[in-house]
Amino acid sequence: MSLVNIKWVNLQSVCDVRGCLTAIEGGQTIPFEFKRVFYMHDIVQGADRGGHAHLDTDQFAVAVHGSLKIIVSDGLESRTVILDNPGWGITLPRMTWTNLVDFSDGAVCMVLASTHYDRSKSIRTWAEYIAECGVPKCSELKPGPLLQRPEE
Repeated sequence: MSLVNIKWVNLQSVCDVRGCLTAIEGGQTIPFEFKRVFYMHDIVQGADRGGHAHLDTDQFAVAVHGSLKIIVSDGLESRTVILDNPGWGITLPRMTWTNLVDFSDGAVCMVLASTHYDRSKSIRTWAEYIAECGVPKCSELKPGPLLQRPEE
């Protein structure tokens, strides 16, 4: 896995005087068909989510309301992604370590996943992740440089 496989996706919105409608289509808007949709909301101030990687699940994340940061890593390097616009989301390929932090008040993060949930197919500790990736043990996961969103 490499961080170069993480891609920003500009979600096309149709807006008029009534507001905006944004659609996501599996295999078209995002590069995989999805089998599961979940969203995180009412996150306690200062709480983190994620803190794991999936062996065989590709994901797509978007902040449908508010903002949050996702620290992503491939075991060798890390980047920080800021989700703060419901018109932009990020692909999170399988074997990407993710830690979701700094949720704004009222933030809602929606995730589309390529598989049904199976906890046994996730890696829950940093040490286990490093071993599974076969990379030299590095220091504790820290936020990395910002993974910039393309110009809108």
